[in-house]
Amino acid sequence: MISDRTAVAIPVQPWFADHCFNGKIVLPAVETMLLLATEVAAIHPEIDLRVMGKVRFARFLEIPANSSRVEALLECRKNEDGSVHAKVLSRRQGKAMARLQEHGEILFAPAGKNDAAMAEYIPAPPVAPEMTIPTEQVYRELVPFGPSYHTLQETLQLCGQVAWGRLKAPTFSSASARVRNLVGSPFPLDGAFHAACVLGQRAADFVPFPVGFDRRIISRPTLPGGSYCTRVQLLSQANDELFFELQIFDDQGHIFESVTGIRMRDVSGGTIKPPEWIRK
Repeated sequence: MISDRTAVAIPVQPWFADHCFNGKIVLPAVETMLLLATEVAAIHPEIDLRVMGKVRFARFLEIPANSSRVEALLECRKNEDGSVHAKVLSRRQGKAMARLQEHGEILFAPAGKNDAAMAEYIPAPPVAPEMTIPTEQVYRELVPFGPSYHTLQETLQLCGQVAWGRLKAPTFSSASARVRNLVGSPFPLDGAFHAACVLGQRAADFVPFPVGFDRRIISRPTLPGGSYCTRVQLLSQANDELFFELQIFDDQGHIFESVTGIRMRDVSGGTIKPPEWIRK
C-alpha cells in the first residue's frame, strides 16, 4: 500500500458562514467529500471519482470565526486492489502533545471498476402526503442553516417513511472544472440530507445528522444553478441511529445520484430536540 499525507490550508468560502452547529461554523459533510475528491483527482488521476464507498464523517471540522483558511491534513492510501482510501484529519493540541483527529473518510473505487451507469427513475410524488411543510419553515424550525444552504425549494412532502422534495443548487462552486464535471455541485446532496433530517425528526426524538453511508453513485453531475428532485426513504431505525437511502433526479426521470446505507445520528448529545408539531 502506498500512502501520502499532505498538509493543506482549506480556503474558507463565504457561504461556509451559513453552515453552523451549536453556534460554530463547521465544514459541511458534502464539502468534505468534495475536498477529498479534489485531492484524489490530483494524486491519482486514474481513479473514477463517481463511486464513493464506506464514507464516514467522524466529527465536525470547526472553522474559527473570521478565518480565511483552516489547517488540515489530507491522507490518501492506495490499496492493492487499486482503490484509494482518503481521509481529512486535523491536529488538536493537548496539554502534553498534539493528537490527530479524523473528520471524514471515503473509499474510492478502483479505476475501471465502477457502476456509475446512467439510470432512469419514474418520479412519483405522493398523491396524498400526510404532511406538507413549506421550505421556509423547514429552514426556520427544523434545519436552521443560513440562506446559502437553503437548497430545498417550495414544499417538502412527507408520506409514511418517504420524503419528497425539490432542490435548487446555487450558482457558486469552489470545485475545479474537472472535479465538478465528475461529481457535480455539493448542494443538491446537502439538500437531500436536509430532507432526511426532517423525515428523521418525525420518526425519532432527536435531530439526526449524517455520520456516514455505504455507497454514493454519481450517474450524472448536478450543475450549479440546476433544479432537481429528491426522494428519501427511511429504511429502519435503532434507538440512536436512523438508516436511509435517497435518489436525486430531474423531472424527466434521469437519475443524477443515489446514496445507500445512509446513517444518521444525534450528534448534539441530546441538547437539540425536534419541535413537537413535527411528530403529530
